[in-house]
Amino acid sequence: METKLADTYQKALTVNLDNTKYGTIAEIGAGQETARWFFKVGGAAGTIAKAMSAYDMCFSDAIYGPCERYVSRERMEAMLDHEYSLIIERLEETRGSGTTFFAFANTVTVHSYSHTEEGNGWLGIRFQTQPREVPSQIVLHVRLLGQDSAQDQETLGVLGVNLIYGALHLYRDPRELLEALLDNLTIDNLEIDLLDFSGPVFADIDNRLMALLLVEQGASNAAMFTADGKVVQPGDILHKKAIMIERSRFRPPTKLTMNLLDSAHAEFEKEPDVCDECSVVVSEMTLRNLSDGSDIQIEDFLQRADILCMLGKNVLISNYGEFYRLADYLHHYTDKPIGVAMGIPTLKEILDESYYTHLAGGILEAFGRLFKDKLRFYVCPYKDPETGELVTAETLQVAPHLRHLYQYLVDNGLIRSIKNINQDYLDYVSSDILELIRNGDTSWESMVPEEVGRMIRERELFGCPKTG
Repeated sequence: METKLADTYQKALTVNLDNTKYGTIAEIGAGQETARWFFKVGGAAGTIAKAMSAYDMCFSDAIYGPCERYVSRERMEAMLDHEYSLIIERLEETRGSGTTFFAFANTVTVHSYSHTEEGNGWLGIRFQTQPREVPSQIVLHVRLLGQDSAQDQETLGVLGVNLIYGALHLYRDPRELLEALLDNLTIDNLEIDLLDFSGPVFADIDNRLMALLLVEQGASNAAMFTADGKVVQPGDILHKKAIMIERSRFRPPTKLTMNLLDSAHAEFEKEPDVCDECSVVVSEMTLRNLSDGSDIQIEDFLQRADILCMLGKNVLISNYGEFYRLADYLHHYTDKPIGVAMGIPTLKEILDESYYTHLAGGILEAFGRLFKDKLRFYVCPYKDPETGELVTAETLQVAPHLRHLYQYLVDNGLIRSIKNINQDYLDYVSSDILELIRNGDTSWESMVPEEVGRMIRERELFGCPKTG
């Protein structure tokens, strides 16, 4: 059993003193901050075959091949390919029987005189756990949130040591490895928004689970899966796109929730400032639901994500309870219009002032942050279960002191009704359907898309009893 260390100095020294591990460190963009730790603690000659940086683009291209973006996964993977192949080519014959080799690489951008935006970068390590075995790999993307370059560089160096130590010593327990990535770091200074494990020692790892654990632990604000179920950096999907997003529990996805999103998207795309080919549709769930104090069940979120991906949806799972924080997050990636699809019950929650008592400006501050830069709500009508009356965004009754604020939002098109919703679906409520599933009442099957019903039955999801 490997001893878990937290101190950066001890981690670097432990790696240096293990003469069975040997590798290269290649860093571009923020100095040799990771390599510096191994030289600082002493004994680096026993660990590092080579440490290098290739800052000039011509030199970098000559070594690793041409690349469209120098701070990209493509460049980092090219660095790993080159450096790992080189160490195997040169040392396999002489040291291969008793040494496990590794190659670490990062390519980053930090605060500088010419770059005043937040830093970001890709880090990766390719490594063996036994001599002459096929290597495994860990790749991550980090947003550097420090106030200056020195802070970002310090963060990067510690993160690099954590990654190397974790890969070489904690690979048997990826959850423990994930936790150790944040040792001696503060989440105020970084966000890890992608973590990808691959190779033989991680054959049983579900990268989606690891992504959600990052969110749960606060190392990341959101995890994103494409419709084919792959974990991606959110920026790869959201960057400079018009975004239509629906927040729901999707427990389970009903005909109403899916029709709501499709109908809202159809109206969103008709807007003159929305370009069809540059828009993206996202189904979003939050780990921090404002009105739900229940414990987080990661496997349950993964099951719901499976269903949504099967329906062809991109899935975002965030730690944002308040909508204005979700909006801030989306605005980080795009200055294009954002449409938020929802039902009347969700709209009522957003209008509840008790959620904004921690803000100096209360609900006005929250709405100021929410309804900026072309964001608008697309609201599904609601059928009152007692009276049967249809309630729309325009007819919703709000607290008297909020009426003028609400009317302003409606009059200016920031809150608008979805016109083409299938009203036959308005009686389909997820919580009611969930109860029917658990009670073995098969009438629920007509209330969800056919393929959703099939997956629920086959996998016995949401407490669905076994059939046959």
